[in-house]
Amino acid sequence: MLFLRTAALSCRALTALRCLPAGFTASRTTATYIQGQSPEPRIREYFYYVDHQGQLFLDDTKVKNFVTCFKDKQFLVFFFSRLRSNQSGRYEEDFPYLSLCGRERNFLRCDDRPVVFTHLLQSPAGPQGVMGDQELLSYCGGAEKLSVPFRAEALYMHPVSGRVYHPCTERGGGVGLVRSALAIELSPFFVYAQGDGQSGQPTHFLWRGQKHKLTNELARFLPTVEEGSGQQGELG
Repeated sequence: MLFLRTAALSCRALTALRCLPAGFTASRTTATYIQGQSPEPRIREYFYYVDHQGQLFLDDTKVKNFVTCFKDKQFLVFFFSRLRSNQSGRYEEDFPYLSLCGRERNFLRCDDRPVVFTHLLQSPAGPQGVMGDQELLSYCGGAEKLSVPFRAEALYMHPVSGRVYHPCTERGGGVGLVRSALAIELSPFFVYAQGDGQSGQPTHFLWRGQKHKLTNELARFLPTVEEGSGQQGELG
């Protein structure tokens, strides 16, 4: 019962956060929709966008920046923890991801990946107040509530875009983007083959006194332009 009450409160908070004028129509993609539309009784649909910095917006927000993005941590955790592949039969091509909240369908599209890592954190303190040794990558404004263990050897730098990626949960699509500010902080620790300088692919990552050989395990999910980089991996 507590979970149901919490979910209901979160859904109401989500609705209040939108603050949209009634009947506002948008067509930012090839899809046409009305925020809050009801395609069937007691069902509401809303449409969102996440940029390459991990900021979440209503899709039809004209000016997308830090001022207009969602910043409430409880809402962000609720939204992204329920993210999945959109297999609803509605807007699947234009909004490939979906976050369900009771009778609300929250459709999501993204600039790159739906999961964007924004901060590197220490794991929370244990019962004795001692900080854990495990480092965490948090994503999309959820701090430790939205995070995965940091695996230095699994970092992957795309050979064309130069963007950096890291594994995430299967429900999050398996691959998350590291936002540019964090990627810049990590970039000095990449090691390149002798003679390549920084023009080639990094081979190792120096972290906490250890030299990690990069696995490049994410390369198969992120094809180069020549292989059709416009395709995105699906959420599990």
